[in-house]
Amino acid sequence: MRLLLVEDDKNLVKSVKKALEKSGFAVDVAYDGVEGEFLGNEGIYSVAILDLGLPLRNGLEVLANWRACSNALPVLVLTARDAWYEKVDGFKAGADDYLGKPFHIEELIARVNALIHRVNRQPSGLLKVGGLTLDETRQQVTTETGLTHELTGTEFRLLRCFLLNPGRVLSKSALTDLVYDLDSDKNSNVIEVYVNHLRRLLGKERFETRRGQGYIFKDTDT
Repeated sequence: MRLLLVEDDKNLVKSVKKALEKSGFAVDVAYDGVEGEFLGNEGIYSVAILDLGLPLRNGLEVLANWRACSNALPVLVLTARDAWYEKVDGFKAGADDYLGKPFHIEELIARVNALIHRVNRQPSGLLKVGGLTLDETRQQVTTETGLTHELTGTEFRLLRCFLLNPGRVLSKSALTDLVYDLDSDKNSNVIEVYVNHLRRLLGKERFETRRGQGYIFKDTDT
């Protein structure tokens, strides 16, 4: 999925962004609160990772402004301010989770995945939909027959989008926004190529094309 990282520490951004991308996420970065608030209102992110001590506009104000305009973007507050009363302030402002610095990147990724699963009402861990089991740690998918396939980064992100939205029409433009970050070449035709890759791996019948609308992942369990 596509994440927004709002953090002004460039060294931390570099390491966190790299780890998140390795875990199958597309990541956009804002280095100040004003840009972060603007991007967070774009409606294209699955989770925002938000620092509190930001230049131009602090993280609590950014978060409060999002919630004031009914922006339900899941927010993980990531900050050195980890006293209990500061955590309370963060939750009161609308945070969904809180992680103090320093932290282990594995815990950050686990919390991000848990937020995504919670929002989509899916249990954490292995994602099981339509006879498929997606291992988000290994970026592998296993079919109901026990056959396991390694996935490329784009295949993994795309399949995760489908499994988290079974039965829903996902347009090419929506999938493009979810799968690619701001610096990527967003050619919607690439989505068609990767959908065809998934069809060859997992069966054409799982991915229905709706002319002029997009694609639907068919949950064979329902």
